[in-house]
Amino acid sequence: MRVQSGPTTLNFHAFLSNFIIVAHPTAVQLDDVAFGYDRSKMVLEQVNLTVRPGQIVALMGGSGCGKTTILRLIGGTVRPSSGTVSVFGEDVGAMDTEALYRMRSRLGMLFQFGALFTDLSVFDNVAFPLRERTGLGERMIRDLVLMKLQAVGLRGARNLMPHQLSGGMARRVALARGIALDPRLMLFDEPFTGLDPISLATIGRLVRELNDALGASSIIVTHDVQESLQIVDYLYFIAGGRVVAQGTPKEVRASEQPFVRQFIRGEIEGVVPFHQSAGDYRSELLSGAR
Repeated sequence: MRVQSGPTTLNFHAFLSNFIIVAHPTAVQLDDVAFGYDRSKMVLEQVNLTVRPGQIVALMGGSGCGKTTILRLIGGTVRPSSGTVSVFGEDVGAMDTEALYRMRSRLGMLFQFGALFTDLSVFDNVAFPLRERTGLGERMIRDLVLMKLQAVGLRGARNLMPHQLSGGMARRVALARGIALDPRLMLFDEPFTGLDPISLATIGRLVRELNDALGASSIIVTHDVQESLQIVDYLYFIAGGRVVAQGTPKEVRASEQPFVRQFIRGEIEGVVPFHQSAGDYRSELLSGAR
């Protein structure tokens, strides 16, 4: 059987070429990465971490410690002040616009709270990356969208608008949109925030199952310790702009490191102080100064 070439065929071949990846032992590699939005105050300093193909890796730490910044560095929206960020063996910081666009075709992203397009239906939200990045016809896009929605259990909600969805449903639609192009790497920014226990468990199970089904790698920024320990392969703890601890879920559960113990148990007192550093409380009250 001979397939006749045409504009759509050629566009689809170009689209597929984005996914031809030379085998590499790491999906993501950060080597001695430092970054600061303002050079007088660094957000990250000497961060080293590795994500291997097929792994789900969690980034944990207090608010403002630089976890989401790491995702931005991986996606190339910001560039390291020093050090190297590599995705599938390619230096993201050295990429020009065309190379970044090509690299991002291999990435899927689930933003915090879903970030669906409010004026587009569920179907059109999931179809959006397919229409933007491929030359596929609407019949093929329809079939792919229904497949992705079936995978997250929401094929029956395809005609709803985002305002008609619950928080958990919106997160699942966003997940379907994130996997629309069968990415080799998924980035999740707080995927469990604000979800009820059933929705949280559902999203957690989907993340694990879809990662394995796609043969992809995933990085999850999260504060949800218990759910993460059930689905991830490895964890990095960030504090003060550095990796302060790391390990498998089994190693983390057994860890006697003060920071890890305090974080996974949610203890108020420990190496992470409750009070911001300040002068003597009594003296400050009596002084009347601000």
